[in-house]
Amino acid sequence: MTRIGVRPAAMPNMLGDGVRPVNLRSDLRPLADLIELVFADSMDDYGRSAVREMRFLSHLGYGLKLITTMNELALGISLGFVYVMDGQLVGNVSVYPANYPRELGETCILANVGVHPDYQRRGIGQELMDASQAMIRKRGASRIILQVNCDNIPAQRLYDRQGFVYERAWRVWRRAGFFRPPVSGKGKFHITRARPGEWPAEYALALAARPNRLGGLGWLKPVHKSAFYSAPWRRLLNLLSLKSVERLVIRDGGGKRILASCWLEREAGFGAIRARLFTSPGVEPQPYAEALLGNVVSRYDGASIVFEHPRDDEAMNELLKTHQFKVRRELWHMRLDL
Repeated sequence: MTRIGVRPAAMPNMLGDGVRPVNLRSDLRPLADLIELVFADSMDDYGRSAVREMRFLSHLGYGLKLITTMNELALGISLGFVYVMDGQLVGNVSVYPANYPRELGETCILANVGVHPDYQRRGIGQELMDASQAMIRKRGASRIILQVNCDNIPAQRLYDRQGFVYERAWRVWRRAGFFRPPVSGKGKFHITRARPGEWPAEYALALAARPNRLGGLGWLKPVHKSAFYSAPWRRLLNLLSLKSVERLVIRDGGGKRILASCWLEREAGFGAIRARLFTSPGVEPQPYAEALLGNVVSRYDGASIVFEHPRDDEAMNELLKTHQFKVRRELWHMRLDL
């Protein structure tokens, strides 16, 4: 997307310049303009959808107070801060609850940390980060997490100064639905769906393959038993919301130990299938990953597929290229323990 020139939006009835909490009734529309401008070169489908939703919500007036309690986007924006200078809204940071399992402690997400290009290099980002971090500490949260593009060095330096640590770099790969799968022979591995009673074995595999200190299973997917076992009421809720998760596994010769797993997530409103793949650290990963990946692209050759995978897994990188996946984003996952 080409960057466009947009003047900062004037803010009515401002008491003064500097950092202040977001006012949804007056800030939503100028915030949408600011976010669209600052992140024009890296905004994905979710980002563009969020900007459209912000503009829609800006027309609700007094109804926003009720919407905030039910709408995740509005809630995150309402917990954030903006920076006003010369009567213009020129900076923003949004704060979202990560909704992690209670045992992991309250976790907050920082998002949309941005400053208008005409007002950068003035310490505005630092002040926004200080304000949001103080608010999150006051809430008693255990940690703060964020994503940052791997090539966004200025933002990484800001987060370094705040004490954030790098968990892992991830690549978001996408395969268009019009590609035909590579021709391959009959696989030597038996691939089946995971059985409900196998969740402890799959959980143990994930703990070893994707520890949380290295980002877990991916963005907002910590390794926790709740991700592997769903109570009947939650499965029913997912069914009603048209959300499903298919888990493909490869077991060892005895059929008791899971050596590799691939998750396929489908959700109403998101056209692509989101996939995650991980293998046991005790085996050579390439043949298992190749078998699972080949199975997925063969079965869903008419669908777009998105893989979120660690950047440092060179074997998987080559397999994804072979199957016509393209890198869409490279992101560092960063964390600050409080």
